[in-house]
Amino acid sequence: MKDMKRLGEGLKNVIALGFVSFFTDISSEMCFSVLPAFILRLPGASMSVLGLIEGVAEAISYSMRAVSGIFSDAFRRRKVIAIVGYAISNAVKPLFAAAQTAVDALIIRVGDRVGKAVRTSPRDALLSESAPEKRIGTYFGLHRTLDQMGAILGPILASVLMLFLGFTVQQIFLFSFLPGLAALLVLFVLVQERVGKPVGRKRMLTRMGDILTRRFLMLLLVVGVFSIGAFDFSFVLLRARDIGVADALIPFVYAVINVSHTLVAIPAGYLSDRIGKEAALVLGYGTFLASALLLSGTFETPFYAFLIAFVYGAYVGIVETIQRALVPTYAPNELRGTAYGIYYLTVGLSFLVSNTTIGYLWQTFGPSFAFTYSAVTSVAAITGIAIFIKATS
Repeated sequence: MKDMKRLGEGLKNVIALGFVSFFTDISSEMCFSVLPAFILRLPGASMSVLGLIEGVAEAISYSMRAVSGIFSDAFRRRKVIAIVGYAISNAVKPLFAAAQTAVDALIIRVGDRVGKAVRTSPRDALLSESAPEKRIGTYFGLHRTLDQMGAILGPILASVLMLFLGFTVQQIFLFSFLPGLAALLVLFVLVQERVGKPVGRKRMLTRMGDILTRRFLMLLLVVGVFSIGAFDFSFVLLRARDIGVADALIPFVYAVINVSHTLVAIPAGYLSDRIGKEAALVLGYGTFLASALLLSGTFETPFYAFLIAFVYGAYVGIVETIQRALVPTYAPNELRGTAYGIYYLTVGLSFLVSNTTIGYLWQTFGPSFAFTYSAVTSVAAITGIAIFIKATS
């Protein structure tokens, strides 16, 4: 009976965290669905600059998640740290409305990603502590689904506001503050934290070996190889514009990415619980390979843009769900924030390489060459995860 009560409390917490992400993603994605085209119109912007902005912002974000994860373990105050992170992002995003140059956009984008960095590791640790071990993939999939429902509504809301109410892009940025505020209220009121004993800085240093095991380092190597070719969604949206999708309809392309993401999140988590998370990751990397090959093609119809968006969204739903669910299997409960921080540091540095490289290759040699590079790195990662499974089975 006691176990059932704890299970129910954990599920409530996962759902509450899901709604925090739901409102946050409405706020964020209504901005990000129009941001690439907005940045390219600013003085000093180009495809390479866009790739650099996305790469630098994500690298800083992912690198700082290591710090927030360590702090959340050291002091065991995960909820407070998460609140600070969500507050930073919500305050910064409306400032895009005042951006005049590509440098302004970079500074604001970095500020938003710093907020995401501060909140993500402690939030994921809160999630993992709310989920029973045998259902952790399913629970992460549930959270991802609620998260992505907001990511679907955000771009659609942006298009509706522009098409039917005459909102400018700058007004979209300002409007994003309201759903972000709703996310903060849900987090503050409904999310509960299992307050544990602080690990302490000295003890954490002596226990790093409990995280940095041979298996975890091998997994991080495979994830890093994959991530150096895993381009940002911005390039999918820009490819759609090249194909002929009107600017006001680009948010709908982004919405398709998020619909696909939402549809596969829970099935991907459930599948990973059934067949093994490492094995299910092969499916995710294979789906990314398919999206890279599609993007390197020469079809020039709007329908093709939506097809690419659907496949790309499926990849994001599978990989982000499973990789995040994998991390707790390699770390003790009291060090999960640190483990997530190390994982995000690896992904972030790889994304800097990926987005900068893709932007340069696109501008210099064209999109087909750029996405062929991504296809090659994904094949290498699929080979790597197969070797990892064999070596650790």
